[in-house]
Order: sequence, then C-alpha cells, then structure tokens
Amino acid sequence: MLKRQDSKPILLKVITAGDGGVGKTTLLHRYIEGIFLVDTRLTIGVEFFLKELSIDDKKILLQVWDFGGQEHFRPLLTNYATGARGALMLFDLTRPSSLMRIDQWVNICRQNNPGIPIIFLGTKLDLIDFESINDGFALKYMEKYDFFNYLKISSKTGENVNLAFELLAKELVKDL
Repeated sequence: MLKRQDSKPILLKVITAGDGGVGKTTLLHRYIEGIFLVDTRLTIGVEFFLKELSIDDKKILLQVWDFGGQEHFRPLLTNYATGARGALMLFDLTRPSSLMRIDQWVNICRQNNPGIPIIFLGTKLDLIDFESINDGFALKYMEKYDFFNYLKISSKTGENVNLAFELLAKELVKDL
C-alpha cells in the first residue's frame, strides 16, 4: 500500500553567512535552479529562496536566506537570522582573508540561537590550483566554532552543492 504524502512540508529557515564574494548567491542559484551564474550582482541586504525536498520520509521546505556580505549590512542581519534553524558558513578557498571575520558571522548566526547547527563550506573548489587554505587550517575553524561538518564545494561544477544542503537538512530534521 502506498503512503499518501498530502501533509504540509515542514518549513525550515536556513541562512547563508560569509564575507562578500565568497559565493553565497552563486551557491543558492546552483542549488535552487541548477545553474551557475557567471555574473552575479552584489546582494543588497537579504534575499531568500525556497526549495522543497524529502529527508527521512519528511517533506521539507527550505527557506534559504542569502545575506549580503558587505560590512554595512551586518547590523541588520541579526534580526534576519531570528528563527533560523540552521546555517551555511562560507569562505573562499582561494582567499584566506575570507576567514578573518568569521567570528562576526558566527555571532550573527548564533546570537538568537546559540546551538544553531552550522555547516562549514569552502567555496570555489573548481579553482583548486589556486587553493591557499588547506583542510587542516579549515578544520581548526570547524573545531573552534563547533561546526557540525565541513565540505569543499564548487557552484561552477556543482560538486558537493546538493550534498551540503542534504547534510544540513538531515541535521535539522533528526530531532523532529
């Protein structure tokens, strides 16, 4: 007998965090629309995307918020982070400076929810020839900030993009 799945999906608010230019917007377009945007515009403030998926026989509606990475937007972001169930923390594998303000991003994500699960994502894996942040260095950040997982991703090729969201969604529904 087939199960009917007419139930409403569980809405899970997820936020993306990280400095400007690390690839938050391209990641979301790759995940939501399956495309790589060569030219993206600066995210002004906040935008959000919706994606329905099924995790452990649960219908999930991810509401993914794309935070602008520029410093002058940050005072507003704590309010937008309210109600988030999980976060993706991005840094650029080719730009060590993208890790310099990670504590600010963690504070934004965790100010209203100190236990929020955060997955740590090194972006621009397709530029691996230029990688200047090794896994050991990234794993120190993962341990320091208690991120539940670490992946290297490429929005250009799609490598590990779906996996990143799947891992986060599984982490979020395990207690539901």
